[in-house]
Amino acid sequence: MKRMGMIFRAKANKALDRAEDPRETLDYSYQKQLELLQKVRRGVADVATSRKRLELQLNQLRGQSDKLEDQGKKALALGREDLAREALTRRAGLQQQVTDLETQHQTLQGEEEKLTLAAQRLQAKVDAFRTRKETIKATYSAAQAQTRIGEAFSGISEEMGDVGMAIQRAEDRTQELQARSGAIDELLASGALDDVTGTSKDSLTAELDRVSGDAGVELELERMKAELSGGSTERQALEGGAGGAGQAAQQDPRFDKQQ
Repeated sequence: MKRMGMIFRAKANKALDRAEDPRETLDYSYQKQLELLQKVRRGVADVATSRKRLELQLNQLRGQSDKLEDQGKKALALGREDLAREALTRRAGLQQQVTDLETQHQTLQGEEEKLTLAAQRLQAKVDAFRTRKETIKATYSAAQAQTRIGEAFSGISEEMGDVGMAIQRAEDRTQELQARSGAIDELLASGALDDVTGTSKDSLTAELDRVSGDAGVELELERMKAELSGGSTERQALEGGAGGAGQAAQQDPRFDKQQ
């Protein structure tokens, strides 16, 4: 059970590390510090409100004490010592309350000063943390971008790895098709495979057809030369026959008689 618990905690910790974004953690910490600062400020405001309330009560008690003192003086001036003694007795009771409120007022004032100083220090820390937080976030984002660019250039990223594998498969498939096409052409040319369409011939047949074609051309050329030579001979023969007939006529006696 201990081992299973350790494995579970290790797996959970690794999953959390993958899911955790330091920038989000920093923002969350900064938000918590702002909430704490807000609570301290509210505490300062509450203490200041209590202090102000005590000051109002002190002013009222002091006013009543002064009024009783004046009343005692007036009663003593009128010869009413009993009234003067009553006024001074009430004034003494109010004076005790004033003393107690003054003590509380001093205590609240000290607490207010402490809270105010703590709020100022906390505000300075929050401001410093915010500056550091933004710096860390910017550095982290830059490092993350550089890492992604480096992985893209090196081809070790998941996306670029898939693209590289696709390119490799395409190149392999292309080479395979080219090799297959070349092999088929060689087999057709050698006669190892028959062309069912009759459009391709082996090398021997192609060479024989070429030689036959050349021989046919030569024979046609000789025929044309013979025709041209034969036409010239016939023309000369005709011309020669006409001349001989004329000479024979001239030698014929009948030709002389007719003349």
